Amino acid sequence: MTHDLTLPRARHQDARRSLAERAVLDPHRPRFHFTAPGGWLNDPNGLAHWNGVYHLFYQYNPLAAAHHRIHWGHATSRDLINWTDEPVALVPGTDGPDRDGCWSGVLVDDGGTPTLVYSGRHGERELPCVATGSPDLRSWHKDPANPVIAAPPEGDLTAFRDHCVWRENGKWRQLVGSGIRGVGGTAFLYESEDLRGWRYVGPLLTGDASTGTAADLDWTGTMWECVDLFRIDGADILAFSAWDEGATHYPLYWTGQYEGDTFTPRELHRLDYGQRYFYAPQSTRDALGRRIMFGWLQEGRDEDAMAEAGWCGVMSLPRVVTLGADGRLVQAPVPELARLRREAVHTAAFVVTDGTYVRLDDVAGDQLDIETTLRLAPGAAARLVVRESVDGSERTVIEVSRAADSTTGTLRLHREASSLDPSVDSEPRYGELPLNGDGAVDLRVLVDHSALEIFANGLALAARIYPTRPDALGVGIAAVGAVAMERLDAWQMTAVFDGPRPLWP
Repeated sequence: MTHDLTLPRARHQDARRSLAERAVLDPHRPRFHFTAPGGWLNDPNGLAHWNGVYHLFYQYNPLAAAHHRIHWGHATSRDLINWTDEPVALVPGTDGPDRDGCWSGVLVDDGGTPTLVYSGRHGERELPCVATGSPDLRSWHKDPANPVIAAPPEGDLTAFRDHCVWRENGKWRQLVGSGIRGVGGTAFLYESEDLRGWRYVGPLLTGDASTGTAADLDWTGTMWECVDLFRIDGADILAFSAWDEGATHYPLYWTGQYEGDTFTPRELHRLDYGQRYFYAPQSTRDALGRRIMFGWLQEGRDEDAMAEAGWCGVMSLPRVVTLGADGRLVQAPVPELARLRREAVHTAAFVVTDGTYVRLDDVAGDQLDIETTLRLAPGAAARLVVRESVDGSERTVIEVSRAADSTTGTLRLHREASSLDPSVDSEPRYGELPLNGDGAVDLRVLVDHSALEIFANGLALAARIYPTRPDALGVGIAAVGAVAMERLDAWQMTAVFDGPRPLWP
């Protein structure tokens, strides 16, 4: 279904009001994660800390809960938790290189001029475009030179879109995500004096799609979306989202060395164990020197359910990313998030005996922040249960386990009973969980209606769940083998959004 932006504004006003009002009424809509006022949300874009203000742009369709004719939504915050909706930054043109959508990109500071570099879509063509902004970043002017790269490099490419742009040695450099058919995903490197005239340098790095298959959890795909190159604590990181023939798979990252016109990879890691539920991440360095990252939490329900709800797509909580002692990225929610905590519950340490289940009667809700430290004996597993109905017919289980050799473990999310709705996705998610010799796991679980983010020893797993029962609020813990719970702290989380918000601020 298409939407004609030339229709009288009054007709669109009725449709927008309906979307926003339905979105607020949906019990699955998160309350302390950022969501668009209504309609469709996907990739974080243009993430920046500009003059003391955090700017989050995002892929947005204010006309329907569907991925069609994408705009750039815009929100601002001074604390990364309370957000103000700003005017829509980019709207597809009536003609020209972005008539069918303003796709993902970045914000850069061009000598004091805020400048967006984004993918304009016209038919099946996606080409880099530029727009410059007012000092407050609330109004934008598309450059008449668009597209600033007239065509992709020669060859049989799977796609050509999404941008990472930075200043280096007095020149601009840019990566564009792509893939070479029959070879693998890649990031094409360009160089420019002025962000308008670009010289093609060559592939920064190209993957090998013949290594593994789409069923593997570290297959690098036939195209790399939303490439993000950054340095953290002296290490170079090349992050990307693996894509294949229209299917979004998962975010990955290479550690390695960026030098000259190449990136020499060292190790490949999964960025989030939730697979497509944390997709297209983008990061920025803020004024405090922190690397801040957002990702898109996709939906796990069908198109009819999204259309009825009037909204779809959730932005992850902002994460602080650091480098661990083992060379992997360590992720944690920004500490500012603690300002949303209310009604604390602190549970004394106790041992969960093998085969038992303890319902934590003092902890319940669908907006929760839970922190616990668990100590697992070799071969043991702890299972934290959230969103459990009184009769147990709906429940979501977060399991951390320790192998018998005591140095490795697994983080696993069980969603088989998360919802009585058979149409929602219920596949498990899991990943390796390195452990020290004492088997300690620092586990943090953030529950926000249908949004779930899990952090275990600095590794992340994001997902979506859709309980149908209003009493699916319970929390409990079970054990297989010897498990000591050294602490459990839980808080109710206050909402940052309440009533309907204008779809066109």
